[in-house]
Amino acid sequence: MTAENFIPKKYPNSVENGSYTWTSPSNIALVKYWGKKANQIPENPSISFTLNNCKTTTTLSFSKKESDNYFSFEVFLDGEKKDDFKPKIETFFNRVEIYLPFLKSYHFKIETSNTFPHSSGIASSASGMSALALCLMSVEKKLINDVSEENFIQKASFLARLGSGSACRSLEGDLVVWGKHDKIDGSSDLFGVKYPFEVHKNFKNYQDTILLVDKGEKQVSSTVGHNLMHGHPFAQERFNQAEKNLSDIILILKNGDLDKFIALVESEALTLHSMMMTSMPYFILMKPNTLEIINKIWAYRNSTGSKVCFTLDAGANVHVLYPENEAAQVLEFIQNELVTFCQKGEYINDKIGFGAKLL
Repeated sequence: MTAENFIPKKYPNSVENGSYTWTSPSNIALVKYWGKKANQIPENPSISFTLNNCKTTTTLSFSKKESDNYFSFEVFLDGEKKDDFKPKIETFFNRVEIYLPFLKSYHFKIETSNTFPHSSGIASSASGMSALALCLMSVEKKLINDVSEENFIQKASFLARLGSGSACRSLEGDLVVWGKHDKIDGSSDLFGVKYPFEVHKNFKNYQDTILLVDKGEKQVSSTVGHNLMHGHPFAQERFNQAEKNLSDIILILKNGDLDKFIALVESEALTLHSMMMTSMPYFILMKPNTLEIINKIWAYRNSTGSKVCFTLDAGANVHVLYPENEAAQVLEFIQNELVTFCQKGEYINDKIGFGAKLL
């Protein structure tokens, strides 16, 4: 399949106005994607857990306008007009216009809200762009009528990727792969696909408590960080490592080997941040309290035999991952020993989810 497959033929229907609301979750990568080619194509494949509670709700209202020479839209976050979001949306519209040729025919009102802090290392761009892509696909479905559920989700994932790479992994769950991989039939650089293989009961309803170490804006955006992989001295070795880790995690997920899962996931998190620290210019998104939490998790695991582990996204916050059967003990550990390292003592209890929903 190529990108040209997503260019629609002439729309048979006409729609004057309407409104759609989608809620779409964030996701947390187990094997990370860091570095991309042109057109939001990943340098390496990735796999993520879809989250349940960390999500974006977006309402897209649209009305036909007289001129179709320009994009017309306004953006609101939590009811407040956000003109500083407009350049990113305009870039997105420019990228996807060829696949959604109705975009200049309407004025759009985009109203969005998150259940978690924006731009703090929880992938708000993933949930936000996937929710917007789904709303736009709902408009196109009205213009076409005959769209299968599979094609709807596939194109929405394709569009979401053009807004934010990891957004293509947020539409379904509970595990999603993005990026072509030899061992995963149907995998693609163009969109995310549901993980197709057997998953051991150990990984069902897996828990993710997100410790909010720093809720502020990141000093270096993910877009800038991805671009710094061009010419990075360790980039190719990193891409090879990710390919191997995705092969390895297939067997881990099938066999339920929690020790190997822990080793792979924590290594992936630290490798992601090591790429940041060895780029030019170099930068660090972890905070002192990020390291304090990691060391506390290691000490707790060594002393108790717990299967708790951590992962990190592109930020300071720590995702504490653990099996459902350890929830009571791990939450007690978090409250007793880790909350003190969170900004204002704040954290979010989350778990594996199963994707976006039309409201």
